[in-house]
Amino acid sequence: MMPTMKKILLWFLAFIITVVAALYQRKTGPTYPKRISVEINDSIYDLKLVRSLGLDERPEVRIRVYDTTVKAVLYYKRFKTNDDYTSVPFKYREYPVNSFIMKKIFGINVEKGLYAHIPQQQPAAKIEYYLELSYPGGTKTLLKENPVVLRFKGAVPSPVLTPHILIMFAAMLLSTVAGLFALAGIPSFRLLGVWTLILLTAGGMILGPLVQKYAFGSFWTGVPFGWDLTDNKTLIAFLFWILAVIMNRKNRRPAYIVLASVILLIVYSVPHSLFGSEMDYSTGNIIQGFILFFFIRKQKNLNLMQH
Repeated sequence: MMPTMKKILLWFLAFIITVVAALYQRKTGPTYPKRISVEINDSIYDLKLVRSLGLDERPEVRIRVYDTTVKAVLYYKRFKTNDDYTSVPFKYREYPVNSFIMKKIFGINVEKGLYAHIPQQQPAAKIEYYLELSYPGGTKTLLKENPVVLRFKGAVPSPVLTPHILIMFAAMLLSTVAGLFALAGIPSFRLLGVWTLILLTAGGMILGPLVQKYAFGSFWTGVPFGWDLTDNKTLIAFLFWILAVIMNRKNRRPAYIVLASVILLIVYSVPHSLFGSEMDYSTGNIIQGFILFFFIRKQKNLNLMQH
């Protein structure tokens, strides 16, 4: 195979791997909308239930049900508290769409559906909610045993968020290309490794903390200050790429590039915001869900032993 064609195929393969990893990360993350299907009056409705809201967004839960015979109620409470659930009726509303892309490309000028208003919380605070749908044929309660968890976050300016996303995608793409080139014995893997480190530094270690600051009030909540998984996985990938670039500075050591590429791929595939910043309502402090998760499990185990 000609060298140029080989490089093109490896670039194409790297792009496919990067896109698949990005889609997997997005769709498995705890902030991606919860999707459920429900049958009402012989019609199937695919509902997307919000699990992340910025403080610059309307504090509402929307369901795309347009049957006027359906009455819906939202039940919510603060996450991990003993609060009683508060009920809020859904009301049909229409909102104008301000997005140029949605209007000109997709031809969508209004957002419509049933909306339930919820009280806005501070960044990193969470609520949990479930639904009840009533219609002439009966009543259905959805997700009561496994409520949807919704986290609030501060507004992140587009000039910060957009470059962060694009640069991290580019870093992942170059990382994968570098790893494939190293496996194939193509010398330019060393230069690609340097550019991967540069992009990872800019997107993950500079813009990443800025996004975190806008969204949850802290630049860094990973080691040594906390156990935020998003920050820590970025740090792990960053350190491995520093090692890979240093080890290839004078001599070709492709194994280090391959290792760093695999580590970044694994890190990139971990659901975004998993065990992220979370407000503890009992103290008002913002902690990491990772810590709170294991603390609660430990407390439950102690209670079981006592009984």
